[in-house]
Amino acid sequence: MRINYSYIKIIGLLLLIGFLFAFSNKRNTSRKLTQSEIKFLGDNKLFITEATVSKLLIQNQRPVTEQPKEIIDLNELETALNSNPIIKKAEVYMSVNGKLSVEIEQKRPIARVSTNASYYVDDQGSYMPLSSNYAARVPLITGNVNKKNLETVFQFAKRVDKDEFLKKHVIEIKQNDDESIDFKIRKYDFTVHLGSVKMLDKKINNFKVFYQKALKDKILDNYKVVNLKFDKQVICTKT
Repeated sequence: MRINYSYIKIIGLLLLIGFLFAFSNKRNTSRKLTQSEIKFLGDNKLFITEATVSKLLIQNQRPVTEQPKEIIDLNELETALNSNPIIKKAEVYMSVNGKLSVEIEQKRPIARVSTNASYYVDDQGSYMPLSSNYAARVPLITGNVNKKNLETVFQFAKRVDKDEFLKKHVIEIKQNDDESIDFKIRKYDFTVHLGSVKMLDKKINNFKVFYQKALKDKILDNYKVVNLKFDKQVICTKT
């Protein structure tokens, strides 16, 4: 009986490749993370630092860079990062050479509540805490505001944020006890009574027409209250 050495060589080679792959895979999974790279997405990079993000990259009560790759749970790390109220979205990746990459998108504030508590309202209408790293220049929200019910002030703050004229002029938004809205503008002392946020575009257009006409006539300092509550007219109370 002739022995086919070609088959034996092939089988031996396959066994060797399998052994080397298993050995390499075992060494690779037991290897500790070499480093972590934190990347901030978008223009909003001011409210949370790399150091703060690194402190959130904890698993089994130890930094992930001190632990083997095989026990790192990327979903758990993402959940920990996304639980931070300043972070809008976080994604975590790991390369084959043991490098952890983290992408962070921060929330963007559009107004700052200043009542018995201080915090931001972000561009999704959600709560966002203040940051010790940076203070955003956004309109203040005052009056009767409940953190669990920001919908009314958010609707107007969002409209201000998207309108160049309002964004330039509005400095304070007040929510009254009946959830009606007043606001104040830069340079002038009068209060603008918006009322409800119904027919908001119409009311804002009325205010722009009034403002431009009164500015041209140099009479903006003559008013105490500008009432936009009625959609077809602007009613002014003089000082």
